[in-house]
Amino acid sequence: MRKIVFVLCLLFTTAVESHAKDWRDGLPFNLHGFVEGGFGIRTQNDPNQSHDVNYAELRLQLEASKALDWAEFKFRLDLFRDEALHEFNADLREAHVLFTPGDFVDLKIGRQILTWGTGDLVFLNDLFPKDFQSFFIGREESYLKAPSNSVKSSFYFDFFNLDLVWNPLFNSDRFVNGERLSFFNPFLGRKTGEREELSSREPEGILKDSEIHLRAFKNVKGYELALYGYYGFFKNPGGFNLAGEATFPRLAVYGASVRGNVMKGIGNIEIAYYDSLKDQSGTNPLINNSQFRFLAGYAQELATDFNIGLQYYLEHMIHHDRFMQNLPPGAFAQDENRHTLTVRLTQLLLQQNLSLSLFTFYVPSDGDAYLRPIVHYKVSDSWSATVGANIFTGDNQTTFFGQLEDNSNVYARVRYSY
Repeated sequence: MRKIVFVLCLLFTTAVESHAKDWRDGLPFNLHGFVEGGFGIRTQNDPNQSHDVNYAELRLQLEASKALDWAEFKFRLDLFRDEALHEFNADLREAHVLFTPGDFVDLKIGRQILTWGTGDLVFLNDLFPKDFQSFFIGREESYLKAPSNSVKSSFYFDFFNLDLVWNPLFNSDRFVNGERLSFFNPFLGRKTGEREELSSREPEGILKDSEIHLRAFKNVKGYELALYGYYGFFKNPGGFNLAGEATFPRLAVYGASVRGNVMKGIGNIEIAYYDSLKDQSGTNPLINNSQFRFLAGYAQELATDFNIGLQYYLEHMIHHDRFMQNLPPGAFAQDENRHTLTVRLTQLLLQQNLSLSLFTFYVPSDGDAYLRPIVHYKVSDSWSATVGANIFTGDNQTTFFGQLEDNSNVYARVRYSY
């Protein structure tokens, strides 16, 4: 089967490369996409997983768009053979229509990928779904953003602009659940993997379990100012029920951000208050406590084609004393404050066709870290190649990156874009 898929992809690639102008010019819409092969393997044995390969796939992306006088349509679909899980799969990334019913409003309806906020791989007020499994195994960084089924309304006023996003159905993160990556299960008190995948119970129902995202923003003298609001649920499991199932309790988030020129670079500050609506008193150890989150960042080009980005991120538990008082004996105790430092280094070479980058998360309060070295080479306008690694290290298996230490991996990807 793998040989058949490979041959089909190769034939498709050859046909596109040889006759792209002929057959695409006759289509009633614009068509783009890519064919990509990727492979990743753990750098050490993981006793909770039966095999070392956690990423092996052939992927075909089809992206079609059409602009009419009254609307724009977009469709993006990924078809891929996932050899690590031994299955064929499809991922509908986008399928939406954008139109303007009035001079001051745009509407985008359908499946779409949404993002806002000022963080670099750190998210405070961005409560749109993420795909952490893709991020941790070596897929392209853009796959960290998962799609939403949403209605997005954008209003343009003289004093400010307003984005309002409504999700009729709850869209959770694609989180680590043991299927492909092992993790620490706090309910069981140990690391688990594919033999004990995390069972979760998501909110169900239309309208009753919907989500609302809001952003009011304005540019003032070159500085981007924004206020945010969210009403929905924890996107990652935020609690457990007595049956040991992960749950997604009610959550409201209120935040603000500013971003603009600082000295020779770009600086940003973002804050958010996470209101755990099912445990506002902070006395239920099975539900995440409310938090205050703070982010400060700065990025600058230090030399020609060499950039650096720095961030400090804080998570502060609001009712830590009550959390500790109600924690069952032997249960995992969280710190009141979690500090994270990030550094992004990027060097472009060979007329910017070669990119060398390193993104590092370091959490001194947890004693763990996560490193993402990546080398990307643009061979031609159509061909590109990438090699990289996901390196996790930590002193304790209960911390976020420490629990993933056995999942450290190296990977490679080759892509043909058409």
